[in-house]
Amino acid sequence: MTFEIVTQELLHGFWQNCEVFALTLLMAIPLGLVVTFGSMSKFKPLSALTKVFVWVIRGTPLMLQLFVVLYVPGLVFGVPMRNRMMAALIAFVINYSCYFSEIYRGGIEGVSKGQYEAGQVLGMTKSQIFFKVVLMQVIKRIVPPMSNEIITLVKDTSLARIIAVGEILMAAERYAGKGVIWPLFYTGVYFLLFNGILTLLFGFIEKKLDYYRG
Repeated sequence: MTFEIVTQELLHGFWQNCEVFALTLLMAIPLGLVVTFGSMSKFKPLSALTKVFVWVIRGTPLMLQLFVVLYVPGLVFGVPMRNRMMAALIAFVINYSCYFSEIYRGGIEGVSKGQYEAGQVLGMTKSQIFFKVVLMQVIKRIVPPMSNEIITLVKDTSLARIIAVGEILMAAERYAGKGVIWPLFYTGVYFLLFNGILTLLFGFIEKKLDYYRG
């Protein structure tokens, strides 16, 4: 068992983590905005239903949600979920879109009503007010909490092993079962490097947004 062989196997597993991470972000970021609009809707039944859904998802473990997505379709509807990677993605996207939606909502509600009123006085339409006045303020407000959630997502991808998605920790665990422990700690290097890059990236973005101090 050489270092090169272990590295190749762990890299193959980490690719699964990266795939879950990238696809979750790709789908959860826009879906979270849709959920936000639902929770902020003036149509009370839709707003209430959305808020209850978000409360349930945020109040239960992601691990439980993985099991629900994997087993409920087969046990309840007779349509088994055969693709475990797909099950993991569905659970991750639903979970993180709910967390992102609360971040978006906080960012939007954090902009004072005076900003909207000033735009109306200037004769701007609602869409002009949002895109020209509000949007950049919202982005600045949500970058720090979004960066925290995205870094948490990197680590949470390891939960995919619970439903037998062959990610990096599953590969390392096989070696631990054979009495070789160092690959288990070696996985930490992958996560630390990935999160280090993301930390630098978000730090750069925050500095770029420092021009606005509202």
